[in-house]
Amino acid sequence: MKLSIVTTLYQSAPYIIEFHHRASAAAKLLAGEDYEIVMVNDGSKDNSLDLAVQLTETDDHVVVVDLSRNFGHHKAMMTGLAQAKGERIFLIDSDLEEAPEYLVSFACQMENDGCDVVYGVQESRKGGWFERWSGVWYYHVMTALSGMEWPVNMVTARLMTCRYVNSLLLHEERELDIGGLWVITGYSQTPQAVIKYSASETTYTFRHKIALMVNSITSFSSFPLLLICYMGVLISFGAGFNIIWIVIQWYFNSEPVPGWTSIIASIWLLGGVIVLSIGIVGIYLSKVFEEVKKRPYTIIRKIYCMSGEKL
Repeated sequence: MKLSIVTTLYQSAPYIIEFHHRASAAAKLLAGEDYEIVMVNDGSKDNSLDLAVQLTETDDHVVVVDLSRNFGHHKAMMTGLAQAKGERIFLIDSDLEEAPEYLVSFACQMENDGCDVVYGVQESRKGGWFERWSGVWYYHVMTALSGMEWPVNMVTARLMTCRYVNSLLLHEERELDIGGLWVITGYSQTPQAVIKYSASETTYTFRHKIALMVNSITSFSSFPLLLICYMGVLISFGAGFNIIWIVIQWYFNSEPVPGWTSIIASIWLLGGVIVLSIGIVGIYLSKVFEEVKKRPYTIIRKIYCMSGEKL
């Protein structure tokens, strides 16, 4: 098979029909009739699954993978990539914020550059000033902490070769951050500027974004653990110098030791550092706890296609 288009469904009912029409048209320009569209239903609460299953009854290119519950966007994408059979795989969200027609320009660039991945980057990040600023800041922080170059404002849409996707699937994290996996998998990757439209209200709340950032940092960097060590050394030196200063003041000037203010301030400072350090270590331990259990990161309930195969 020449091409697989992989997308996820979550509250996607308003967009499925148009997405299928536009994605099919782009796929036919590139691969004729030798393509598939893999839709992964990530426990959507609306009628996304029903609409997608209806498409399998009229279009033999459509395959619907129904997960047993909502596992999360990143895990659903990895499940879809594992089901893809094409020589090239186009990953894109179904909400039409990124145009399916980018498939054609991505393919042209892949041919011209001879690369394994062409991924989209936003020309200008959507949202208010805080979202734009925090988005750029996030990528710079991840680059600094992980030691890898994270593309700024990259989007989900990307065209990948089969060998790249096979390498991507070798990663076995249960608490995965697919953005980081895209980067560390390597191969030749080329960006292409795209426009991301605001077609729907994002399901990524502020709390979800913070959780994603914490997961990204702890998945791809051990710097927070080193930072604890550095803070301990710094505080120890500071405390040592302070003790020497107090002894000198008492011995030569006969001045009384400062009162409770400095003591309480020191206690609060050290207490805060200790609690923060324990929390950081706890996050890493919780990730180890999740990984060693080796639970599957998604469970497939059924696979629908025109041939009637159901699992």
